[in-house]
Amino acid sequence: MALPISPNLLLTLALLLKTKSVSGTALALGISQPSVSRSLSQLRAALKDPLLVRSGNGMARTLRGEELVGRLADWMVATSALLVEDSFDPARVERRFRIATTDFGVMAVLLPAIATLRQEAPSIAVDIVPLSHATHRALAEGNIDLAISGLEHDPAQLHRSPLFEDQFLCVTRKDHPLGQSTDPVPLDDFLAYPHLGLTVSEAELDRVTITLGAVAERRQVVANLPYFGLAPDMLAAGDLVMAVPSRAAARFAESGGHHLVARPAPADLGVLQYWLLWHERSHRDPALAWLRDLLSRACAVHEGPSSVPAVCK
Repeated sequence: MALPISPNLLLTLALLLKTKSVSGTALALGISQPSVSRSLSQLRAALKDPLLVRSGNGMARTLRGEELVGRLADWMVATSALLVEDSFDPARVERRFRIATTDFGVMAVLLPAIATLRQEAPSIAVDIVPLSHATHRALAEGNIDLAISGLEHDPAQLHRSPLFEDQFLCVTRKDHPLGQSTDPVPLDDFLAYPHLGLTVSEAELDRVTITLGAVAERRQVVANLPYFGLAPDMLAAGDLVMAVPSRAAARFAESGGHHLVARPAPADLGVLQYWLLWHERSHRDPALAWLRDLLSRACAVHEGPSSVPAVCK
C-alpha cells in the first residue's frame, strides 16, 4: 500500500472494510458520518478502487477490499501490541471480546468461567454471537475473537486447544419405552423412535445425522431446534428421543420441572470433542491468551458428570 495514507485513514479503512458500514465506522470512531464518507472518498482516490460498493440494503467489499481486510486487521493487532505493557494485568484491561458459540458452549464453557472472569477482570466484557459455519473467515477478519465449537475444523488454518471430551446420552420422557433401562441404547432401538434434532450454525448442521452416515436415512427427525434451551419441554411433551452431551443432560436435571431419563447413546455416535479456536492474527494478544487460559481452566475444574444422570427431574 503506497503512502501518503495517514495512520488515521488506515484505521478508518480497516473499520470500513470490517463493518462494511459508514454509520458503523462513524459510531466506532466517535466521529460524524460525513467525515467517514470524506475519508472513504480519499481512500478510493488514493487506492484507485471503490473498496466498498452498494449491494442491496448494505455494502459489499470489492476484490481489492477483500484483499486488504485481513492485512489491515493484522496491522491493527500489531499496532495495538506496541502500546501493550510487557506485564499483563487482567484487572486493568478494558476490552470487549466477541465469542462465537452455541448455547451448549455457553452452558458448558462460559457459565463455569463467568464468576472468575468478573473477579479477575471486571472491565473485560464478552459478547456471545451465533456460531457460523465460516468460522475461519470470521476469525481471520476479526469479526470474532474466539470460537467454541464441537464442529469439524481444519487444524492447519486455526490454532486450537481442547476443552473437554463428552459422551452422548439419549434423553426421553420417564415413561418412554427407551426410558425403562439404564443400559446403552442399541442403535436399532435408537432409530426406531421419532427424534428431536439439534442443528448448529446457519448451515443447520446436525452432528448425529452427519456421524451416522448412511444409517441416518432411517432416522425420523420430527422437529429440529437450534439450541438446547427448549429441549426439556419438547421431550416432556411427547414421545421423542434426543441425543445430547452429558453436560447438557446434567443441565436439564439442574433446571428442574421435568421428568426425564437419560441412557448412554449408541456407541456409533462416538464422543463430542469440544475445542477453543482462534486465528494466528490474535495468537500473541496477551488479553486473549489470558481469556483462553481462563476458559480452559474453568472446563478442567467443572468436569462433566462421572456417571449418567439417570433421572432429570
